[in-house]
Amino acid sequence: MNRRSFLCRASALGVPLLGASGLGLGAATAAVGNHASESANRIEKAAEAAMAMQRRDWEQGILAQAMLEVDRRDQVILLAKAAIVQQTPDGRLGVVVSGGPTDPAMGGAAYAKAAEWTGDPHLRQAVDAMLAWIRFKAPRSADGILYHVFDGPEMWSDGLNGAPPFLAAMGCYDEAMTQIEGYRQRLWNPEKKLLAHIWDDGKRQLKDPGFWGGGNGWAAAGLARVLRSLPHDRRQDRDRVAAFAKDIVDGCLQHQRPDGLFHDVVDQPATFVETNLAQMLAFALYEGIGAAWLPSSYRGHADRLRAAARAKMDSYGYVQGACGAPDFDRPGTSTEAQAFCIMMEAAGSRLESVTPA
Repeated sequence: MNRRSFLCRASALGVPLLGASGLGLGAATAAVGNHASESANRIEKAAEAAMAMQRRDWEQGILAQAMLEVDRRDQVILLAKAAIVQQTPDGRLGVVVSGGPTDPAMGGAAYAKAAEWTGDPHLRQAVDAMLAWIRFKAPRSADGILYHVFDGPEMWSDGLNGAPPFLAAMGCYDEAMTQIEGYRQRLWNPEKKLLAHIWDDGKRQLKDPGFWGGGNGWAAAGLARVLRSLPHDRRQDRDRVAAFAKDIVDGCLQHQRPDGLFHDVVDQPATFVETNLAQMLAFALYEGIGAAWLPSSYRGHADRLRAAARAKMDSYGYVQGACGAPDFDRPGTSTEAQAFCIMMEAAGSRLESVTPA
């Protein structure tokens, strides 16, 4: 058994995985601290607003990931401990209302880091239980692709930021790649270079063929996170994931508005103008440039997306005009928009600390 396979199996069995996430984000605080106060101030305001918001499982998770991006260990640990309080018997963390099979995994990498930092066996056991849920218990298709909801055999584009980054962070690389390929096979439109929103695996057809901006943003950001964890000796996998992420970004940029933002369904101008996709793409672009899986020529796109999103933050730190909670059918505010504001600013600051614009 090779080391990576051992890590994946050991985690599910409760063996501590010190450093198994492969995130390498300890320098985030230094990068932010060395950058001009603009990013630091925006991160602070966005974080304060986010911590005041009521949250569901994926919202708790993506906020924990955002706190990990800026190395705010106390907040990551507090969010992880709060998620344990709401752990379901099947292993899912942070479930305050009936949720989906894979939504809680959005915080998996951050929760695993909290367990590593604290050495808390209860945290470790909780993360292991959620990993076991994702790997062995969650509902899935005949070929092993995880469903996004409990009431139907559906895959959603959002899911690319759920299980795959968590699996990859825990060393389960083959399983992460299986999920990515399964979603790609069902949702990807190669002509448009965009992901459709929902696939019905029972009917073997798209349930929602629309190119929802949020779903494509979740996917681009999720793939960027997977690339952090994939070892460099898995070159073929890394190249395939990087090419997929780049294609999604390119597909979205084809529909960017003059103000730098996008419509909620990116190719449907009748849908409302939305903010969070710009943040999600900016995060993925800054990550890709910094990790050298995207060329530096994308820097201008990232900066333009960031500037457009920055213009939407109000005086309280809320990112306005995002696809809004709780129903995500109109512009408003959301925890995920707050989280991606933080993630975008952190990624941009890290890149600026190395290669100033």
